[in-house]
Amino acid sequence: MPEIEHNGITVEVDEIGFLANPDSWTEAIAEVLADSIGIAKLTKEHMSVINFIREHWLEFDVAPMIRVLCRETNMNLKQIYELFPDGPASGASKCAGLPMPEECV
Repeated sequence: MPEIEHNGITVEVDEIGFLANPDSWTEAIAEVLADSIGIAKLTKEHMSVINFIREHWLEFDVAPMIRVLCRETNMNLKQIYELFPDGPASGASKCAGLPMPEECV
């Protein structure tokens, strides 16, 4: 299985870069995953989105719908794309350690 590395942390990912074992997620791993998609530093705004997506997934076993994500983080879709240029599914969900969503977030 492929691996990515950042600041001395190596993370096992699937063939498209999503965390191989979502249960191994930590904030340090979120930094590694963010770096892999071109986000140099996670801000508190990034973490607000990441934490909400992760908590929703842990509770409901599915990523939140985009309107729920926007409402619960008090951000609009433009702001989320500014934080995660790859979008909420490929970017934010990846940083949150979720498996690739079957549908858009």
